[in-house]
Amino acid sequence: MVTQFVEQLPLGKATPDFTRKPMAVTTHEGKKVFFKAMVSGEPAPKVTWSRNKGEMNDPEKYKTRYDERTQEHILEIINITLDQADGYKCFATNEYGKAVCTATLTVIDESGQPAQNFSEGVKKKKPLPPMKEGEIDPKLWELLLTASKKDYERICLDFGVTDFRWLLKKLKQMKTEMEDEQSKVVEKLDNVKQIQVKPSGRAEFSFDMKLVDNNSAINVYKDGTGLSYDDDKNSKHSLTKTGINYVFSIKDVEPADAGLYQVDVEDTNVFTTDFQVPDVEFVANIKNTKVTESEDALFQCVLSSPLNRITWLTEDSSLEDGEKYQITVSEDKLTHTLRVKNCQMTDKGMYSAIVGVTKSNATAKGGEEFGGEGASDDGSGASFGVGTSEDQHGGEVQNKIISSDGDDKSATADTGASKKRRGQRDLLLNKSCACSVADRGVQFVSGLSDTIANVDEQVELSCKLSSDTSEGKWYKNGKLVYGDGVKIIKDGACHRLIIDCCKKDDAAVYRFEAEGRKSEATLNVQDPPNLDPDALGKFNQSIIIKAGENAEWKLPFSGGAPMTIQWYKDDEELLPATNVKIGTSDTESQLRLTKCQRKDSGQVKIKIKNEFGTKEALSRLIVLDKPTAPQGPVEVMESAVTSVEFKWKPPKDNGGCPVTNYIIERQQVGRNKWSNLGEIPANPSFKDSDVDPGRRYCYRIRAKNAEGVSDYLQTEDISAGVLRYPGSPTTPRVVSAFKDCINLSWCPPSDTGGTKIIGYNLEKNKAGTNYWNTMYAVKDVFEGAAYKFRVSAINLSGAGDPSIPCDTVIARDPMIKPRFKDRNMKTFMVVRFGNTVRLNINFEASPLPDVSWVKDGVLLAKHVTITNSDKGSQLLIPTSERSDSGIYTITVKNIVGQESFNVEIRVTDNPKPPGPLELDQKTPGTVTLSWGPSPDEKRDDRLHYMVSKRDSFKPTWRTVADNLFNNKFTVVNIMAGREYYFRVFAKNDMGLSPPSVSPVFVNMPQSKSVNLESPPSFLVPLKRRTAPLGYECHMSCAVKGDPTPRVTWYHENISLNTNTNYHITNVCGVCSLFILQVGPKDNGEYKVVLENKLGMAESSMTLNVRGISLRFNLF
Repeated sequence: MVTQFVEQLPLGKATPDFTRKPMAVTTHEGKKVFFKAMVSGEPAPKVTWSRNKGEMNDPEKYKTRYDERTQEHILEIINITLDQADGYKCFATNEYGKAVCTATLTVIDESGQPAQNFSEGVKKKKPLPPMKEGEIDPKLWELLLTASKKDYERICLDFGVTDFRWLLKKLKQMKTEMEDEQSKVVEKLDNVKQIQVKPSGRAEFSFDMKLVDNNSAINVYKDGTGLSYDDDKNSKHSLTKTGINYVFSIKDVEPADAGLYQVDVEDTNVFTTDFQVPDVEFVANIKNTKVTESEDALFQCVLSSPLNRITWLTEDSSLEDGEKYQITVSEDKLTHTLRVKNCQMTDKGMYSAIVGVTKSNATAKGGEEFGGEGASDDGSGASFGVGTSEDQHGGEVQNKIISSDGDDKSATADTGASKKRRGQRDLLLNKSCACSVADRGVQFVSGLSDTIANVDEQVELSCKLSSDTSEGKWYKNGKLVYGDGVKIIKDGACHRLIIDCCKKDDAAVYRFEAEGRKSEATLNVQDPPNLDPDALGKFNQSIIIKAGENAEWKLPFSGGAPMTIQWYKDDEELLPATNVKIGTSDTESQLRLTKCQRKDSGQVKIKIKNEFGTKEALSRLIVLDKPTAPQGPVEVMESAVTSVEFKWKPPKDNGGCPVTNYIIERQQVGRNKWSNLGEIPANPSFKDSDVDPGRRYCYRIRAKNAEGVSDYLQTEDISAGVLRYPGSPTTPRVVSAFKDCINLSWCPPSDTGGTKIIGYNLEKNKAGTNYWNTMYAVKDVFEGAAYKFRVSAINLSGAGDPSIPCDTVIARDPMIKPRFKDRNMKTFMVVRFGNTVRLNINFEASPLPDVSWVKDGVLLAKHVTITNSDKGSQLLIPTSERSDSGIYTITVKNIVGQESFNVEIRVTDNPKPPGPLELDQKTPGTVTLSWGPSPDEKRDDRLHYMVSKRDSFKPTWRTVADNLFNNKFTVVNIMAGREYYFRVFAKNDMGLSPPSVSPVFVNMPQSKSVNLESPPSFLVPLKRRTAPLGYECHMSCAVKGDPTPRVTWYHENISLNTNTNYHITNVCGVCSLFILQVGPKDNGEYKVVLENKLGMAESSMTLNVRGISLRFNLF
């Protein structure tokens, strides 16, 4: 689903969408799962994931990432558990829209069953309404709605309904509503097969379904309770999908599996079937039978209780009553019979009769008469039979499948005659060992088949020989067929006869002969009804007439006689009558309806039928007439002193065309005269503003369309109201006052006078006058003048008494001291050299203030542009230079007061690298780095240095010092025997410079012991510093001495070692003092004193805090 946030997308922009959606996943517990999605959109969408139930904030379980190579957004779920079976959603979002897609994760537990979310309980479906006495069982409607038409009769018979034609009209309406609902989730649904028990012992139902969204959830319910299923056929319940075909099966069927099964896509029902397991057994099982070819095979069983039908099956399909199979039931419904007509070789196999979960089997095989003495050499006289031996054991039927050569393995006697016949039969069937010796010549691999074709259609007869070189001839009713009107094609061993356009005289017996072998088939040519497309298109158009006129339909047709023509209106057959005229010839049928009325509108259908098929065509009759009368009851919306308003319902039937107007008449109660108030538009309501207070009126309402005027709807007596004025509103309250406008508010009166308040009169009085002027908007005021206001309410009777006047108010703008509106205004900006500086400051003040800007306390340069407005000021430097760095101060001032704001702007660029880097080792385990200053050090007082190192043991660079404002640093913890590499970077507000790289430094171990005691001294003394007011400051020095000297910091000769406002550190001889935010009191001299037993040393510096004098001047 894609949601667009804006009404119209800008050029080049696009809402998010999925170019590849995440797919549903089924996995076992403990595995790892990936959901992958690809998205599009401009700007690039942000992708997030969520699940329907539960959170995804545990990084140990859920990981998301983006693969730039494949452009896939990936959700990885690690070590799947049963509680993670859920629906997972992928969101793609940008500023113009959002796309959402859902994928399902199914987790299989150790038993092979899908996990259920027990926290929610078993999913339930809303139960069917209970059956009411005298009405159709709702279960029957539910089954018919999703069943095929061929199953209607069987389903109705199960519910005791023998004539279901009267149900079809309502069923058609219900099915239309259901298909509209199904179209939201299903594109196509057909080939529906009801549930049946198969010979394998599984119960199955199937259907072809194409989903709108392939990620839609498919739920299966039994008697309203959700079933757990998977795609493993070894499970109790399984749902497998092949293409668009879905098959649901139940393994090891038991009586407890009986019930109403429903399939829903999301929450929409798409299929319902009823699985019944009757308490019936076989009294007599089906028995094996033996027949010859072209004879009928008969299977019969007897049940213990009456049953309308049972299921007949072969090894691979179910059997239906038709041309090949005849299924009959005795009157007592106990004896059920299957007749297999005209048995052929292909009919050999297992036949089953199934009642509920009980099954009875029999097997078809070649009989003893097959290939007898009289069999012709060409094989055309071969006979066929069905037969098995049958043993009864414990009441169960056990069938022995006879081998394809017809030899009964259970036989104990074998006569010479049977051996001879079996030997001949083996030769014909090519099943015995003798077939490897005898040369049978060319044989038919597949012979001709009986074919049915329609007139004017192409038909093809084909057969295949065992030899590619054999030639043959085609015969029609014994006469040789030539190429006139037919095509004879030989393609290797395949021979085909093609008739491009069948005619009735093409119906015949066709025979193909090749080297003494022949195969015959019958071609039956049918001539079903046919309709001309142009005539059918004209017939399908609706016929629109006026009431009292005649309607006529004509439709030509063609097809084989005899034809049966039937006309229907709204599914009811039309028969000749006074106003119904039907005329039919061999090529055309005509229907004429005379003096049609509005009630005759509806669907008109013609059904043309012959023995070969049926054709139907639809049209519609629309009869236009005047509308019916408007519908009551009339509802009075308002009954006021000067008006009456009421409404009604439109006519139930608008006559086939829209209502254009309503005609209103009025009568004052007590008088006989009706006054015509005219016509109003088609809105069914009317307001009569010409009434007298307290009088009663009656109204007539007529609807009008293009065909005429309807009968009237008369209202009951409606009384007009009496004069009653509203009370006084509350005293007006001044909300705000300006020099040209004063805003007031008040509360409505508690007494409305019985009708709604339709407005107010607002009056003003200028101080020093006695006149009150009615006002609708208080904008006509003079600056500095004093006013009073009062207000009166107006209802349908008129204006009421005015309120008490408010206190005197002066028309002038409110006095507001200047203040800045943005709470999070920036106080520091860094701009790259040459870029534009744009600084917007928003403020509010009244009266309008004076705005001034200064830089470091002096006026701005000429290239700096200032733009002022009533609500703000903008500073603009089109092309910045380093000299533009400084503190900019804006001052907003009016008569109420003033306010100032400081912004430091620093114009800089990427720093240049430091000078050459030198190394010096004076103390073992340390190395001192010194380098030349960066060229940018003098013009950027915030420039500092960063030192990093890498040794031969670790390949990564590590920062060892940062925020260095001097050009020397001592690196400690230098390990003996390792090679070291050092880099120094210059660093400012824009970033890092290229590094200055040192030569390789090798720290060789010292073997000679020396006395390292020394008095305290400074390797790097303190340096003079300047820091901006409000910023941080860092001071450092490097010291040495053995024993380690005691270090004391002083400010203005006051010790700082115990002052918590300063952060003091001493790391391996590098002493640092850090001030988080420099203030005026931090200005002055700082000193470091070193002391040990060998002496004392000190170093001092001066810290200048920049901006102290400026701030003092401003205040």
